[in-house]
Amino acid sequence: MKKLCCAFLACLPLTALAYPIEVEKQLNGAEVSASTQEIDHNMAGVQLYNYGQRDAKCSAVFRSGPEAPRTRKVSLNAGQSSTLTLKTSRSIIKMRIALTCEPV
Repeated sequence: MKKLCCAFLACLPLTALAYPIEVEKQLNGAEVSASTQEIDHNMAGVQLYNYGQRDAKCSAVFRSGPEAPRTRKVSLNAGQSSTLTLKTSRSIIKMRIALTCEPV
């Protein structure tokens, strides 16, 4: 029982590193799925997958607290996936991502 309690207590700091990520999507007819990733305490990402028949151009604006918004762009061919990441100079408390995609 003591070993189980020690293992549980050792895992607690790992769960404390999680931070919320909000994604606001404007797909404009593009068939793109987006899933967020918490990579590190100061690094976040969004993985995009184009499951449509047409190519798409996507732009993601990352906002984290007082830092300036950062924009990442990618062109996705049909059936292609890509990951857009952001590394900040501070620990992330809450990440907001505005994703805009358009079919080409």
